[in-house]
Amino acid sequence: MAVAEQIRPTTDALLKTEAPKRPRNLGQFLRWLLLFIGGIAMVMPIVYMLSTSLKWPHEVYNLKLIPDEPTIENYTYVLEDGRFYWWFVNSLVIALITTVCNVIFDSLVGYTLCKFRFPGRYIIFIAILSTLMIPTEMLVIPWYLMSQQFGWLDTYWGIMFPGLMTAFGTFLMKQFFETVPDDFIEAARIDGLNELQIWWIVAMPLVKPALAALAIFVFLGNWTAFIWPLIVTNSVEMYTLPVGLSSFGDEADVAWELIMTGAAISTIPTLIVFLIFQRFIIRGVVMAGLKG
Repeated sequence: MAVAEQIRPTTDALLKTEAPKRPRNLGQFLRWLLLFIGGIAMVMPIVYMLSTSLKWPHEVYNLKLIPDEPTIENYTYVLEDGRFYWWFVNSLVIALITTVCNVIFDSLVGYTLCKFRFPGRYIIFIAILSTLMIPTEMLVIPWYLMSQQFGWLDTYWGIMFPGLMTAFGTFLMKQFFETVPDDFIEAARIDGLNELQIWWIVAMPLVKPALAALAIFVFLGNWTAFIWPLIVTNSVEMYTLPVGLSSFGDEADVAWELIMTGAAISTIPTLIVFLIFQRFIIRGVVMAGLKG
């Protein structure tokens, strides 16, 4: 009896301490539920795209996610169309070159504005940031006139030149270069490295998360760009994937199954780029949390 009397208060104390955890568990459950609903809302367009790509034309407007008669004829038709390869290569070349140029030029400008002290650098930085407030639609006409005067219409250079350097990338890189200690830069100068070597050997490896994020943003932005490539290109051979896929709708009386098929194939490079660079972004988030 004495032992039972000793155990009972202990049990009552445990029950009292566990009772307040219920609201916390309920709140955690609601958060997970909201995240689950948000995840479904984000994934459903992709699921519907894949489902439509496996449907026959008469099933396109059927809202069933699983087609009654699945087919891969749409993929066969799109892949056998020679134009699709041209569009794919055009988009890939443009996205890769633009991404490399942004990583180099934006990091150079960001490093210069961060680590060099010269008159007017704040004015230059503010002027670069002010371009973010200008809508892209307002720049299309000046870009087109410039392309026409220099003979860049219907060329790779005409499609790429507006995005070879971005104000957002410059701002992002400058902010990350702020985290690079000046002592590292001074030590490298004492060792005899020139400024380009310091930028490439010392500073760049320390901002890999920012470079990965910038590469993903720029690649996705150029891979999915539609308005400017549509305006500056005239020949079908110079179309990018978004512009080329829209022509399926004109020629095949809005063949949504073909458009969805091409869109499904075009997501493969974006997934590859994300899988390559995601570990750098995750590492950067973890390191930022440890520093905090």
